[in-house]
Amino acid sequence: MSFINIAPDLALEAIDLRKTYQGRRHTAPMEALKGINLQIPRGSIFGLLGPNGAGKSTMINIFAGLTRKTSGKGSIWGFDIDEAPRQARAAIGVVPQEINMDPFFSPLESLEFQAGFYGVPKRERRSMEILDAMGLADKANAYVRELSGGMKRRLLIAKALVHNPPVLVLDEPTAGVDIELRRQLWDYVRDLHSRGSTIILTTHYLEEAQELCDQIAIINHGEVVACERKDDLLKRMDHKTLVIEPVEPLFAIPANLDAYDAELREDGALAITYRFGHQSVAELIEQVRAANIRINDLQTKEPDLEDVFLALTNDKESTAA
Repeated sequence: MSFINIAPDLALEAIDLRKTYQGRRHTAPMEALKGINLQIPRGSIFGLLGPNGAGKSTMINIFAGLTRKTSGKGSIWGFDIDEAPRQARAAIGVVPQEINMDPFFSPLESLEFQAGFYGVPKRERRSMEILDAMGLADKANAYVRELSGGMKRRLLIAKALVHNPPVLVLDEPTAGVDIELRRQLWDYVRDLHSRGSTIILTTHYLEEAQELCDQIAIINHGEVVACERKDDLLKRMDHKTLVIEPVEPLFAIPANLDAYDAELREDGALAITYRFGHQSVAELIEQVRAANIRINDLQTKEPDLEDVFLALTNDKESTAA
């Protein structure tokens, strides 16, 4: 199916999406999704973040057709997942976290089989083109079992691209891969995005989400606790940290800094967290000097996505699945 002439405003939408797993003999029913409302704009690199068990995989599996929702509505590229399931499934490619492939197939055979599964005519298949883009052309006819872990990870992405979906979900795509391969995958994600793909990324590497995503949703306990542009999300934190490296390492926090949010680091440096508009760097430095601390170096640390994530998800222990 061609999506060239279809350009909805939203790549994916969830409306009051709910999923409850039925309890067994000695366990109560578990509500994994508690009315998810989410709109993912076409053409974005969208981060879907949350602690383990927050409900991310449940939601992805519903849109991928692997899990039945309890209630609510969902659509992919404008196609309702209930009313137009074939079109909706064809509009999405999912790269799973787990590496699960037939070890006796070659990468080329894996892609051809996947293309056939989606009903892609042979004349329209791009198996070698995709393998080349993923740096696997020279392994096209090798057995999958002979590939390294990083190559298998790239093959998973290649398989998700065979039917040319406009929406690509990457579920922990860099889990367990080295830094060099992670950077290569990042570059390829950017390349896919530049060619019009909408990317939905789930990851536990928050620096990865901060570098790649333009919009981020955080799910906790089956609910969306934040969904904003990345820059707006980072502005939620109203503090910075001033890190002071003294000429001589400190062994205790000076008494005149007790009123501040000060922390003594293992290397003898002093980290003071302060709120915008309440304290200034000049005030803090004045207090440090008043304690007879000679400053060798100092730097200001801006809040990052990890700070926001922890602030929004550390209120209680996650119990959803």
